Amino acid sequence: MIQPITHHGIFNSLHPQFVKATDGEALVALPQKEFEMLLETIEDWEDNMLYEQAKAEDTGERVLFSDYLKSRAQHND
Repeated sequence: MIQPITHHGIFNSLHPQFVKATDGEALVALPQKEFEMLLETIEDWEDNMLYEQAKAEDTGERVLFSDYLKSRAQHND
């Protein structure tokens, strides 16, 4: 099951700085390590989502790898 990303987890370890651009737009700055950790968490969450989706769509059908390679070779000829 996909674990939600909540403020109780990773977000408690972030130290954002809120700044305003010269045009008045509100911006948020993070230390680079925290930004990279946030990106990694999002990527892991996306991977888990794709895994859960693949499990839900699994029909149980399996193909031998050797058969897959033969089929692929025929399509590439």
